[in-house]
Amino acid sequence: MRNAQTAATATTIQSRKQPWKLAHLPFYLMIVPGLLYFLIFKYIPMLGLLISFQRYDPFVGIWKSKWVGFDNYVRLFTEQDFPLLIKNTFYFAGMDIFFFFPAPILLALLLNEARLKTVRNVVQTIMYAPHFISWVVIVSITTTLFSSQDGVINQWLMSAGFGKIELFTKAEWLRPMWLLQNIWQGMGWGSILYLATMASIDPSLYEAAKVDGAGRFRQIWHITLPGIRYVVIVLFILRLGNFMDIGFEHIFLLQNPLNVHVSDVFDTYVYRTGILQRDYSYSAVVGMFKSIVGLTLVLGANKLARKLGEEGVY
Repeated sequence: MRNAQTAATATTIQSRKQPWKLAHLPFYLMIVPGLLYFLIFKYIPMLGLLISFQRYDPFVGIWKSKWVGFDNYVRLFTEQDFPLLIKNTFYFAGMDIFFFFPAPILLALLLNEARLKTVRNVVQTIMYAPHFISWVVIVSITTTLFSSQDGVINQWLMSAGFGKIELFTKAEWLRPMWLLQNIWQGMGWGSILYLATMASIDPSLYEAAKVDGAGRFRQIWHITLPGIRYVVIVLFILRLGNFMDIGFEHIFLLQNPLNVHVSDVFDTYVYRTGILQRDYSYSAVVGMFKSIVGLTLVLGANKLARKLGEEGVY
């Protein structure tokens, strides 16, 4: 009798294992496109970093190009424009971290406090829409509005007796314009994950806080923000991995001879040296340098987060 029960139990366990595998098969299949994406566009291209140690010739390929060791790296760090590139890149990256990164969090907090569902949905739709507009269109709209010659807003200001806003001819306007355009385009889309995390917070915590006499600000400070803290930390660490990536398309569209001394970053520098001058090995060096800086920041931030008792990305 006991043997029969043991056999029945083993059969039940075996039958449970097989359906478990079959039941999860669709989820495994859903992972495949993501794995292929990272394999094809992230991991395989890493082989191309070898050309940073070569004088690469596309006509003979990677394996037959001349090896020059660290000569390309020495060239980068001794380049006359290197200090300017570092300064400008870090300036834009700092604005991104200190001003753009908190913007989606603030928007998510405001939307989470909206009590009228209709108002909330309308605001969300309006704020999400710019994410789907390309930088070419955004910069074109800005040019149409603020062009020194025939910009709509500048024409109105002139007719009202005010001076023109020289967004594209005065270098000091470039960085604020870049930041505001970034916030306008990405703030709404970036708030989605924070809103989803806020929705998972236990409502009973807010009810208990109300009973204790906590107002809305206290509830946000003691319940909402701690509830999304892990997500904020993880996204912040991951953002540091792209610290040096300012975004070529956006900054390139805003760049002109009048503001190039404050807008020239590594992304635009790679375009000039790698594409226009066809110096692919040197471009690979710049890419490697950016990657090393990003990796160092990620590892350092993750270690600091763990020392402070928080959960990192690994």
